[in-house]
Amino acid sequence: MPSSLDKKQGACQWVDLEWVPGYHHGMSEPTVTPTNFIRNLVTEDLSAGRTGGRLATRFPPEPNGYLHIGHAKSICLNFGLARDFGGVCHLRFDDTNPAKEEMEYVQSILDTVRWLGFQWGDHLYYASDYFDRCYRYAEGLIEAGKAYVDELSAEEIRAFRGSLTEAGRPSPWRDRPVAENLDLFRRMRAGEFPDGRYLLRARIDMASPNLNLRDPALYRIRHVPHWRTGSTWCIYPMYDYAHAISDAEERITHSLCTLEFEDHRPLYDWVVANTPVPGQPHQYEFSRLNLSHTLMSKRKLLELVEEGRVSGWDDPRMPTLVGLRRRGYTPAAIRLFCERIGISKADSVIDYSVLEDCLRSDLNEHAPRRVAVLRPLRLVLDNFPAASVEQCSAPNHPQHAGWGERFLPLTRELFIERDDFMVEPVKGFFRLAPGKSVRLRYAYVITCTGFETDPVTGEVTVVHATCDMETRSGTAGADRVKVKGNIHWLSQTHSGEATVRLYERLFMDPNPAAAQDYRTLLNPHSMEELQVRVETTLMEEESTQVFQFERLGYFVQDIRDSGPGQRVFNRAVTLRDAWVRS
Repeated sequence: MPSSLDKKQGACQWVDLEWVPGYHHGMSEPTVTPTNFIRNLVTEDLSAGRTGGRLATRFPPEPNGYLHIGHAKSICLNFGLARDFGGVCHLRFDDTNPAKEEMEYVQSILDTVRWLGFQWGDHLYYASDYFDRCYRYAEGLIEAGKAYVDELSAEEIRAFRGSLTEAGRPSPWRDRPVAENLDLFRRMRAGEFPDGRYLLRARIDMASPNLNLRDPALYRIRHVPHWRTGSTWCIYPMYDYAHAISDAEERITHSLCTLEFEDHRPLYDWVVANTPVPGQPHQYEFSRLNLSHTLMSKRKLLELVEEGRVSGWDDPRMPTLVGLRRRGYTPAAIRLFCERIGISKADSVIDYSVLEDCLRSDLNEHAPRRVAVLRPLRLVLDNFPAASVEQCSAPNHPQHAGWGERFLPLTRELFIERDDFMVEPVKGFFRLAPGKSVRLRYAYVITCTGFETDPVTGEVTVVHATCDMETRSGTAGADRVKVKGNIHWLSQTHSGEATVRLYERLFMDPNPAAAQDYRTLLNPHSMEELQVRVETTLMEEESTQVFQFERLGYFVQDIRDSGPGQRVFNRAVTLRDAWVRS
């Protein structure tokens, strides 16, 4: 199916992955393991014995925010490789910036990786585990003349660095004597200087065409307690330095990063080559995940939260994994999505509908069925006995007979969807209208005999119909009357009152990141809240089970906002059009 976004947007190619060879819709997991250039590299490295037959990958999040769908791609890649090649995958927190890190984020990341279905076993690490070694290695670089303490301000460093077409200029302190550098660095460590007074820089090449090699920073002073090490340190290693050392200390074989780190690879290799680390990891880059109608910047997502434009990191409209989980997305659907989009070096933007289709594929197979009426309209069956309650059998899943059935009480007064009735039906409308007949799903064929309206607004308030008592579903007379319409319903007296939230895209534009101010593109109609009717069983207990509300979509109870006597359901995704019509 061609995508409506099959066009160039800047440097990214917009793609639609509705159908992918090797996958079957309706299945929650891929039927084959797709190959990609990373898998090919791993296969080649292991076959050639380059890593001693070992495979060790890692997922290294910074605990400064909640994981989003883009992180799921990296999680599935790293843990999936370890699973498929008999290796190990480490979960490591790159906690080198205590000013922005919190235990809340750490716990959320641990819970999210487990929820996705992956385990790290004994391989849970922190960059702060290696602070002592990072410091010793830094002293070694100073002693070897490969690092120096600088006094330039941040603004001066930027000015001295040069540009892509102009070489940088050496700092006036670049040739400071080794003994003086060591003394200053140790005094930095002892806390003698304020933030920003000194900076430890690598002494590499100020004329390098790669700006990352123009004497990058290795350590900065920061008098901020660390969530894990407390006040032990007042200097902290920079990310690029600590990341390379952490990989090497853990003897990672394949360090997999997104493409924005490609220019950082020479610095990564320089750190590994110039410190006495025990491992020799190699970095490989792949394209990051860009998803239409949303943002993948943790900074901008944090702005949405702090400015109150969403209800929190777990708002169901957010691309965070906690938000998707709260909305009703399943781990299997997200793993399937990550398999479908693949791994490459080509930047692309994936249409949000691909993610939705993966969820439908999983839930169509695994979600029990229930009935809800989102916009209730009263229906009175005038010839149905007023005191009668008839139990109508409905399967819990039409393709899984073993899941059993439940019973829907049929009474004289019902609720139907307002959209299932028209006073003056248009062409192709096969639902209820004056003089027209439809089947009440799992019950009888009814014929509309009239309706009532509000005398002020003219809005239809009640529909009247008669019931053909010889046409009950599942009986010999079920097909006695042929009708094209089949609508769902609930008893007025045997249903529960609940709240439903319908979600749409958070942004109106498919590429909000390209806007000068992404806030102007927020969709004012991204959430609609309705007071609805649901089967009484849905009111009885708290549950994380996702259900298909027949003809309406897939819904999950919002555990955060639901409580005794109050049930809130979030719509995870709509049905495919073909399923709605059926």
